[in-house]
Amino acid sequence: MILNPYLAEFIGTATLLLFGAGVVANVNLKKTIAEDQTPWVLVTAAWGFAVFVSVFITSQSSGGHLNPAVTLGLAIAGKFSWSLVPGYFGAQLLGAMFGSWLAYITYIDHYRLTKDEDVVRSTFCTGPAVRNLKNNFFSEAIGTFMLVFGVLFIVGPNIEISGAEIQNFGLGSLDALPVGILVWLIGIALGGTTGYAINPARDFGPRLVYSFLPRKNKNADWSYSWIPIIGPMFGGATAGIFHVILISF
Repeated sequence: MILNPYLAEFIGTATLLLFGAGVVANVNLKKTIAEDQTPWVLVTAAWGFAVFVSVFITSQSSGGHLNPAVTLGLAIAGKFSWSLVPGYFGAQLLGAMFGSWLAYITYIDHYRLTKDEDVVRSTFCTGPAVRNLKNNFFSEAIGTFMLVFGVLFIVGPNIEISGAEIQNFGLGSLDALPVGILVWLIGIALGGTTGYAINPARDFGPRLVYSFLPRKNKNADWSYSWIPIIGPMFGGATAGIFHVILISF
C-alpha cells in the first residue's frame, strides 16, 4: 500500500519514537518486567522466533494468523473473509490450550518442584508489573495495534481453500521473519508493563489450562484476565479501521 508521502513520514517517525523511546523506558524505569534485562531479552527473542516458526509452518495453509486480534484486524481491513472468523477463533484457542499443556507435560517434574504459584502462573499467562487496569488495557491495545498495523503492510499472499482461491488471506512464508522480528521488537519496547500478551488466545487458552491443574493455592487471576483478551481485540480492530482510513487518502 502506497501512502501520501507526508502521512508516511508522520507515521514512520511516530513508530520509530514509540519503539525507540519505549525500549529505553522499558529497561531503565523501575518495576517493569524488563527491569532485569537479560532474561527479558531472552523471553522476547524466544517469542519472536516462536512466531516466525509458527507462521512459516502455517502460512501457505491458513495465512498464519495464529491470533484472534490479527484475524479480526484483517477482516475489518477487508483482507479476510468474515465467514471464516469464528472457525479461526476456535482453532486458535484450542491450539493455544494444547500447546501450553504440552509445555506443562514437558516440564511437569519442574512444576512439581516450584512452589511459588505466581511463577507457575506466569509460565501460562500474563500479568501486570504494576496493576492499573486502565493503563494495562492501553498497553495491550497499543502493542496489538502495532502488531496488526505492521501485519497489514506485510500481508499479501493468495492461498487455496476448498478449491477456491482466496485473495489477501494472511501471511506468506517470506513474511514470517519480519513478523517475528516485529513481535520481538514489541516485547522489548512495549512489553514491560503487562508481559505483552497481544493475543487473546495465547493468554486465555493457557490460563484455562492452568485453572484445571491439580495444584494447591493456584490463582488464575480471573479479575485481570479480561485485559489480555479485550485489550488486544480492541487494538487489532483499531488497526484494521485505521488501515481502511489510510487507504482512502
